[in-house]
Amino acid sequence: MGLRDRRKERREERRGEAARTFRMRQKLVSIGDDYWIEDERGERVFKVNGKAMRVRDTMVLEDPQGRELFKIQQKMFRIRDTMEIEDGDGHKVATVKKALITPLRERFEVNVEDGDDLEVKGNIVDHEYKIECDGTKVAEVSKKWFRVADTYGVEVESPDQDPALILAVTAVVDSMTHPAR
Repeated sequence: MGLRDRRKERREERRGEAARTFRMRQKLVSIGDDYWIEDERGERVFKVNGKAMRVRDTMVLEDPQGRELFKIQQKMFRIRDTMEIEDGDGHKVATVKKALITPLRERFEVNVEDGDDLEVKGNIVDHEYKIECDGTKVAEVSKKWFRVADTYGVEVESPDQDPALILAVTAVVDSMTHPAR
């Protein structure tokens, strides 16, 4: 058993049965680009559809059959960077705001409409951060899990969290942190 296999085994033991890992490609999280999000088995489980030629920047998270799960839109005329996540029916699910004060690392606040709010903190630019709910880690984002360039993983550790919403939040954070992509 190699070092890589032992790391994977330890990570699986730590996260338990409920955790799921997804693979995202970093340079493709932008408006106008489409790409697939794969699970730990390499199966395509979500598609990010970047809608170009709109008044507001828009991304849509779809299931493999093309059904819209979440729509992500930049809010115009705001002082702070803000994006909203809506469900397929157009109802606001969450608002993601970049924190004004970031002492050592970047931080984002996620105000969830019908649930507990989330906080994103860590080294956002390098894709090494965690998503917390009331101080408890519910998901982790890391580039260290993959050797493929421009790829990072999202591990949803809490069974109480909707993986699609966590991935939508991750796409928003990536889009707001790297707007030139």
